[in-house]
Amino acid sequence: MEIRSGRHSRYLILYHMVWIPKNRRTVLECPMADRLKEILQETAKERGWEIIAMEVMPDHVHLFASVPPTIRPADVVKVFKGVSARKLLLEFPHLQKRTGRGTLWAPSYFMATAGHVSAETIRRYIEEQRQKGGG
Repeated sequence: MEIRSGRHSRYLILYHMVWIPKNRRTVLECPMADRLKEILQETAKERGWEIIAMEVMPDHVHLFASVPPTIRPADVVKVFKGVSARKLLLEFPHLQKRTGRGTLWAPSYFMATAGHVSAETIRRYIEEQRQKGGG
């Protein structure tokens, strides 16, 4: 993981995302799991995002990615889920019978940020800046 650069920024923003198929069905098995990994990689690459780690389990997906600060976290998940659902449902039509009427993913998801700097380190840095600036 390295600090990335955008047009007007430098950043290291890491998101850990987890989502599940509708009704937590165990549908993400080979070859579908392999295809899902390819789709997620393609989706990230097309947008200039970086996938750091990924695991597809039969009933959920873990994704750890670096995304620019200009993209809202909810939009990151929306893109990954939307693109992958559309492509998987087209390529594996039998999924519609298992998950129901053109949907693959449950609407919910988990998202957390991660990084190299702890909240305590940031707090100390801000305190130090205040002391240096006399404010």
